[in-house]
Amino acid sequence: MYPFTYHRAESATDAVRALNAPSAAALGGGTDLLVAMKEEIARPDVLVDLRRLPGARDIALHNDGSARIGCAVRLSELAAHAGIADRFAALAQAAAAVGTPQLRTMGTIGGNLAQRPRCWYFRSGLPCFKNGGTDCLAERGENHYHALFTDGTCHAVHPSDPLVALTVLEATVEITGLAGARILSLDALFSRAAHDARSELTLAPGDYISAVLLPASAGGGEQFYEKLMQRGAWDFATVSLAAHRRTDGAVRIALGGVSLGPCRVNSSVEEDVATGGLDDDSIDALAERVMYDARPLDHNGYKVWQAQALLRRAMRRLDPR
Repeated sequence: MYPFTYHRAESATDAVRALNAPSAAALGGGTDLLVAMKEEIARPDVLVDLRRLPGARDIALHNDGSARIGCAVRLSELAAHAGIADRFAALAQAAAAVGTPQLRTMGTIGGNLAQRPRCWYFRSGLPCFKNGGTDCLAERGENHYHALFTDGTCHAVHPSDPLVALTVLEATVEITGLAGARILSLDALFSRAAHDARSELTLAPGDYISAVLLPASAGGGEQFYEKLMQRGAWDFATVSLAAHRRTDGAVRIALGGVSLGPCRVNSSVEEDVATGGLDDDSIDALAERVMYDARPLDHNGYKVWQAQALLRRAMRRLDPR
């Protein structure tokens, strides 16, 4: 690995100043960043360690039912936190599903959201969309693990388990940068994911994810996360699903392993599920409706069937009867 400088940020101002350098990268647990550096798809000159920032390791559960999770909270801490498991079960389950115990102990929630796609064409430095080329090489190549929903550019998928749960929990992210702190939706955070070779996140120089924010409406109700993998452990999802029937009866469902950013299902499907009383034929029809716009490639059509199976199970579990 090439030489680099390590900088431990002691304050938000210090972190922003250091990250505003032309070739700086935010460091959490390093479980993806260091691999990306070895693969030479990332070549930062300065690693800015965010783990000592005030509040970065804190999980704050507020009296109004909302929560703030600092960027450097470890995934193992999220999975084991009694308050998170009680209020935001889908997030605790998704955090517990990441990698291995060692990876969960090192990996942070901010780094998990900021990790790069695991597409082998991109990771090998080949001239795909993400590496400055004009084609998605996976589209006509090895695409067993690639996306079902794309805009026609990059067919990679985002590998985060927590991202799927956070999507149904209506989470937002706090971004700290040169102009101070601002709040972004997850959709806005990933809006340039398919086109930006440097990152999947909509961040300006000096910006970093400082916290994940959960609204009070995300607490309680019926919520869960389920993940299908090629192997029984230590693997990324081929397809995953998070679902939440809120205490007010509204339903939110999202899929993972099928797109390069958050993938919430059609709101009309969620409304039908919220109504309840669905028979098997109705559930089958709704699962097919969710996947109507899927565009499987030569080798990943099996993901459509996996997604429909997860959707059917979720709809039955969410039925209020």
